[in-house]
Amino acid sequence: MSRREKIITCKNLRPGLLQEINPKTPAQKETFQAFDDEKNLMLHGYAGTGKTFIMLYLALNAILNRTVPQEKILIVRSMLPIRDIGFLPGNTEEKTSVYTEPYNALFEELFPGIPNPYDLAKYSDILDFMPTSYMRGITVKDSLVIVDECQNLNFHELDTIMTRVGQNSKIYFCGDFLQTDLRNPQEQNGIIKFMEILHDMKSFRTIAFKEHDIVRSGLVKEYIISKNKKEYAMNFDSIDKKLRSKIA
Repeated sequence: MSRREKIITCKNLRPGLLQEINPKTPAQKETFQAFDDEKNLMLHGYAGTGKTFIMLYLALNAILNRTVPQEKILIVRSMLPIRDIGFLPGNTEEKTSVYTEPYNALFEELFPGIPNPYDLAKYSDILDFMPTSYMRGITVKDSLVIVDECQNLNFHELDTIMTRVGQNSKIYFCGDFLQTDLRNPQEQNGIIKFMEILHDMKSFRTIAFKEHDIVRSGLVKEYIISKNKKEYAMNFDSIDKKLRSKIA
């Protein structure tokens, strides 16, 4: 029996197996409400605020309970150091495995006690992972699309992803535009230009996750707050103010 067959026969993902999550901060509450309002979302802000975690929870809860017409979740992420992934040896799963590890951990937290929940979701055809370099020329239908670490995408990549969203799909961006891995200043500015465009779209809601939305405790939270105050706070507030002024 293959590993896939073993996982499928082990247990099916059911709504009752998903850990119930309640919003803990103002930005998380706003995200829950915007999701219920069927908005496309741009979640941006500090690390440690749970942007990806709650977005995955909301999408999984909706898919498993069939409260949305979409059939699956698609996670899209840039693999910045190896954008030309097609030239690497191995199949897509082997090439992307190092980048899917964070989602394995998130799924284990969302499905406590369930072995291999990330793999189970994939093999049950309710979840897929796709690097941005594979997005060209496809149309994503009937899906909830989560674009994670979107600050590592230049404007062309963000534009390509948006134009791939097909019938009966929703899209959710998660990232922190102040912590990009892009080195070219022109590429770094792409996310800001993209966010300004989204602000003019009625179907989108942009939600800022700030210092008071950090949910990690102890040393990690203290470090994030200190770093942001010294290096990022002024830029964050000025950019966020500029973006919010467009919809005031």
